[in-house]
Amino acid sequence: MERPLDCLNNLAQGDWLIGSNSSQFNQIAQELYLELTQLSACGTSPKIILAEREPLRFLASFIAACAANCPVFLCNPDWGTQEWQQVFDLVQPNIILGISNREWKIGNKDNYQCPMPNAQCPTIMIPTGGSSGQIKFAIHTWETLISSVQGFTEYFQIKQVNSFCVLPLYHVSGLMQFMRSFTTAGKLAIQPFKAVESGQISNIKQSEFFISLVPTQLQRLLQNPELTKWLSQFNTVLLGGAPAWNELLEKARFHHIRLAPTYGMTETASQIATLKPDDFLGGKISSGQILPHAKVTIRNQQGEILNSNQIGNITIYAQSLALGYYPKTRENQTYFQVDDLGFLDEQGHLNIVGRNSDKIITGGENIYPAEIESAIQATQMVADICVIGIPDKHWGQALTAIYIPKKSDISALKIQTLLKNKLSKFKIPKYWIPQQNLPRNSQGKINRKKLQQIATEFLQNPIT
Repeated sequence: MERPLDCLNNLAQGDWLIGSNSSQFNQIAQELYLELTQLSACGTSPKIILAEREPLRFLASFIAACAANCPVFLCNPDWGTQEWQQVFDLVQPNIILGISNREWKIGNKDNYQCPMPNAQCPTIMIPTGGSSGQIKFAIHTWETLISSVQGFTEYFQIKQVNSFCVLPLYHVSGLMQFMRSFTTAGKLAIQPFKAVESGQISNIKQSEFFISLVPTQLQRLLQNPELTKWLSQFNTVLLGGAPAWNELLEKARFHHIRLAPTYGMTETASQIATLKPDDFLGGKISSGQILPHAKVTIRNQQGEILNSNQIGNITIYAQSLALGYYPKTRENQTYFQVDDLGFLDEQGHLNIVGRNSDKIITGGENIYPAEIESAIQATQMVADICVIGIPDKHWGQALTAIYIPKKSDISALKIQTLLKNKLSKFKIPKYWIPQQNLPRNSQGKINRKKLQQIATEFLQNPIT
């Protein structure tokens, strides 16, 4: 396996970074690498916060930090004051790249203890948990990220990965697109999603590229006929980050989008299961087969492994697993018990039912929001929807739909009427709260804590 500096040297002459200056990338990376190695020669590798807004500088700085064996914390330059305070209290960095450090207390590098497994393995801290308001950093290494790349290339049976990236590079979904292209000598095009949505698109041959989207991005592209045609020409359109609803999947299939729904997370260095485009176009609905670098078992609450088609807790074994959350490593790094519930079918395809923590118990019945949300989306009357449970003296939890109506004259009663023949009575939400937008992060994940606040305020002061 090539180290970060080897990859950098091999790509020094290639025009691999589409729309940007590849030689400038190399120059920035080499200069910063030399500076960092000189600092590290003093005895301690400096902790680096990386929040460069410009993609070329972000990636060049990332590779330089990895090549110099420095622990690097990937950060969102648009975090607010409260979030940055969390990060600085936790990290106490020695070097800050991309934001002003005048307001922050910089850590003392002489008191720093790096959570590295060994001196030759740079730690890469990737943020997660931001949608809940509490930022955590999953501890990865070059090796865990490379394991994910190797599983990807083996699964899709390719040697080089060309990526068209519209997702944030500080997030695992964007970073891994870079890693796949950079370490396999592929090409990488980076554009903000807003630019793509407005038609400002790099001139590439889509049939040779992978693109990764979250469901809300796919929904917006499919609203534009020209962008729908553009998207249909991609080799593979990876879809992840949040659950996709059936109406969206059907629309993508109708337009012959080579969609590849995926399942993964920051802790697994992106996907560990992916449905191949041909299976998707053939009508299959699942998260696909498990990638070669991973293994998944479905277990009951007692820890016993369940058979095919039995719903239980998902346990992941993968070479790409994070070592823990900074600054602590996990005691058992061979497997990861996640909050998601699902099952494996006879073909070994992973099917996600919902999150255990999102489960709503109303009148003694277990309800998973994803099923209700999918049925409401199918009415084609809402632009976005999320179903939560709010405390209720009679029901335990009352099913509550928070939604964006597609048109101003769409009422909750109209939607409920369409649901009567699709859902059991106890699965139809008791409260309906219209909104102009829902609190989602850049990956499309909903902030359920914020939704609880919206629902509480609305029910205390209902609109009449």
